[in-house]
Amino acid sequence: MISLIGFANTLLLARLLVPEDFGLVAIALSISAIVTSMTELSLAQALVQHKNPTDTHYNTAFTLNFLRAACVAVVLVIAGIPAAALYGDPRLFEIFIALGLSTLVIGAINPRLAKMSRDLVFWQDFATRSADKLAAFIVAVVVALIWQSYWALILGIIAGQATSLVLSYVIQPYRPRWDTSKWRDLMSFSIWVGLGQAVNTINYRFDQLALGYFLGNTLLGYYSVGDRLANLPTREATQPISQAVFPGFAKLADDKERLTRAYQRAQSLLTLLALPLGVGLAVAAEPLVLLALGEQWQQAALVIQFLASIFAIQTIARMVQPLAMGTGRSKVLFNRSLINLCIRVPLTLLGLLAGGFVGLLIGRSIAAIISIGVNLYLVRQILDLSVTEQIRINWRSLAGAAIMATVVYLVGVQMGDGDMGLQALKAAAMIAAGVVTYPTAVLLLWLAAGRPAGPERELMGPAKRLIHRVTGRERT
Repeated sequence: MISLIGFANTLLLARLLVPEDFGLVAIALSISAIVTSMTELSLAQALVQHKNPTDTHYNTAFTLNFLRAACVAVVLVIAGIPAAALYGDPRLFEIFIALGLSTLVIGAINPRLAKMSRDLVFWQDFATRSADKLAAFIVAVVVALIWQSYWALILGIIAGQATSLVLSYVIQPYRPRWDTSKWRDLMSFSIWVGLGQAVNTINYRFDQLALGYFLGNTLLGYYSVGDRLANLPTREATQPISQAVFPGFAKLADDKERLTRAYQRAQSLLTLLALPLGVGLAVAAEPLVLLALGEQWQQAALVIQFLASIFAIQTIARMVQPLAMGTGRSKVLFNRSLINLCIRVPLTLLGLLAGGFVGLLIGRSIAAIISIGVNLYLVRQILDLSVTEQIRINWRSLAGAAIMATVVYLVGVQMGDGDMGLQALKAAAMIAAGVVTYPTAVLLLWLAAGRPAGPERELMGPAKRLIHRVTGRERT
């Protein structure tokens, strides 16, 4: 549901707004994200990882979060002045004022939601994320329909954040108290997570700022929307699972054998489910973009073709984040972010200066492939699980995705190009080919391997129960 809301939001706004609007907002959001991340405290994760948090810990978390948000809001308003001058667009200053307000909203969210995550209760996360996306969708679309302005993107974000704020106190009643007494206790864990996220944000936002500066808002709009759509399937599939396994990894931190089994189980299942979504989107990007967004967004299809499959392949080591946090090795994440920064920024900048828009995509793809190796190496450090073993448990998913990509591509080539009617038929045929090919290929590979333990077996039980339930109803 969350994925569908986010997907529909992007598609409708792309129809109602122009690429330049997305590019303008992308610049502001990138600078805002960097400023915000440089003061990131990651106190929610610290509360989940803490052995025995008290009310004083929650009050300290609220106080520190709100103080930090107030400081960030002031910095954003001030930063809006040089940003507007650097990019030659005075509208940026007004956007930064609005983003400062949104930072205050986020800073007041209820920290006691972390208690439910500690207890492995996750419905509140689904409820808040769904309501956030829905409120953002409604407000953004209404504003876009009435004014057809970039403000639709900004006001949608603020509406979603305000909804999350209200729901956080409805779901988990809590009266904040001003307290800073436990700041050392929380910061000892969160400092490295916060620094890692700061470096990581600079890493992943630098390309947008550079692209907007050198090539302008329109191309940045194509890049921003394409990046968002390319990341959507794997992000929405992996984010809830990552949040769910973090508390579980924390509980198993002292039992390395059980932790290793839990990691392999979660990681392989995640790859099995998320990998075909990203790969399939990459192969079918062109007809899907033409149908959903229109010809004016055709360059966004190129971004999706480059990035969607890369995001998908990255799932084979995506669980390193909750694994490191669950075992209290937050410094490892900082080191990883620093390494990735030193790899990605030079490669993307070199690609941009040497090859323009396409060069940037090539540089970013190469950097992403290298980062996969970095993640696999960090998992080996934490669990003593070899890189070969990490890949081996996912080989059927990788092989199945490769077979699916080949079949889907051939179906698209066979159907050729044409009017919108043919494009719709082509997209439907490619999706159908992927839906049939991937599970069939993985199942046959699993049977050929002798039905070993793995994600396929994890899914067989629920599948059999569903079949029995459906066939049982049919008989009655």
